[in-house]
Amino acid sequence: MAISKRWKEPEKRYREWFKSKTGFSLGEVQFVKVEDDLWVTNLIGQHKINKDEMGNAPIRYEAISKGLEKVAQFASENGATVHMPRIGCGLAGGTWDKIEPLIKSALAEKNIEVTVYDF
Repeated sequence: MAISKRWKEPEKRYREWFKSKTGFSLGEVQFVKVEDDLWVTNLIGQHKINKDEMGNAPIRYEAISKGLEKVAQFASENGATVHMPRIGCGLAGGTWDKIEPLIKSALAEKNIEVTVYDF
């Protein structure tokens, strides 16, 4: 939500991407340039927005991992650092003890500087 208040384009592009269905699938990412040296990444890491009939959260850890690998490649190619909230731990229903190792594996262990913000 805070990102949408500061920059409108990432949410706009996400909604267009969702409506188009082109490449919109679990584990995919979309990079949106918001300033000369700043990008926002939309990462598809959950299926739907509510628990399913079996009580399973919408988070898909494999999709988060796949998306983070793409973020790592982008960061590496562009000499970028990565800043993010505790992704997947809000409405998606994920747990940090499962997300943090994915971030370490995809980014930190590849010497990509990562800062995680806890809001």
